[in-house]
Amino acid sequence: MDDSVFSSVHSTVFKESESLEGKCEKIQGYDFNEGVNYPKLLKSLRTTGFQASNLGEAIDVVNQMLDWRLADETTVAEDCSEEEKDQSYRESVKCKIFLGFTSNLVSSGVRDIIRYLVQHHMVDVIVTTTGGVEEDLIKCLAPTFKGDFSLPGAYLRSKGLNRIGNLLVPNDNYCKFEDWIIPIFNEMLKEQKEEDVLWTPSKLLARLGKEINNESSYLYWAYKMNIPVFCPGLTDGSLGDMLYFHCVRTSGLVIDVVQDIRAMNSEAVHATPRKTGMIILGGGIQKHHICNANMMRNGADYAVFINTGQEFDGSDSGARPDEAVSWGKIRDSAKTVKVYCDATIAFPLLVAETFATKREQTREAKDLTAVSTLDS
Repeated sequence: MDDSVFSSVHSTVFKESESLEGKCEKIQGYDFNEGVNYPKLLKSLRTTGFQASNLGEAIDVVNQMLDWRLADETTVAEDCSEEEKDQSYRESVKCKIFLGFTSNLVSSGVRDIIRYLVQHHMVDVIVTTTGGVEEDLIKCLAPTFKGDFSLPGAYLRSKGLNRIGNLLVPNDNYCKFEDWIIPIFNEMLKEQKEEDVLWTPSKLLARLGKEINNESSYLYWAYKMNIPVFCPGLTDGSLGDMLYFHCVRTSGLVIDVVQDIRAMNSEAVHATPRKTGMIILGGGIQKHHICNANMMRNGADYAVFINTGQEFDGSDSGARPDEAVSWGKIRDSAKTVKVYCDATIAFPLLVAETFATKREQTREAKDLTAVSTLDS
């Protein structure tokens, strides 16, 4: 090969690069020579690459949700109220956070992390599936057990065991659930007839949270903290079975889904002047309803999706945040990220580096203030 041909081939293969210095972060993982330091390990996710980097970005976005205050907005609308002009008020106004999750996550240990967030009022609105409700309540009555993905269905059926992935739920758990909930439905029907109570799914869930009276339940804490829990597909699960059994025995209980759609959308519409953020685990009905509610206010300002869904089949479950931008469900200026990962892995890590860390920092700051006050 003569020099001119070689030079041409060489320049084709080794095309001159555009410099990325100062434009992009350098890929670098965690160095265990520094010892086992979990905070540093989690911070290194951002520069590790692939879904580790997406999780690192999700942590950043959630921290931005938590850090935002109305006082950060330099422009004050001329037509805003006198209260909104007050600096101390503006410093107190936080981002409104919508949390959505699917039922399988409540079947798993992620339920305890959700309970932590609700217990400390770290989220403002919850949207979930029916399983995300009943599994929380059933776990207060009887435990779920660890099994195996490969356990054969026919064998489990003969033993009266139900499999959720590698989790096992005895049929007895649902019998206990029926014994517990049917009397509550009876009371609700009585109140509907005698006191003209209009029941909605969210009112029902608040009632169940009150009745369960168990601190391991996120529904209990949602009731205590006055955090609305919406479940648009209320009949799609064991809770729907219980409503069916109840109406066969005693007809007349009415639960108005339409009023809850109005209430759910209003949570987003009336959030102004606050920003809104969405943290959505999994896909399906709860993902769509949170996004749709935020469409009513021209889109959310922050969005973190964690699921394993793909977008090639056009499903909303697998759609990336950018698709929601096209519908006006997320603002085009929003901070967004999708993490392609099992939420049982990603969500505990995310909470550790966001909600939990900030709560610990706040507690430490209060302790220091208390000590300095005593010293003085």
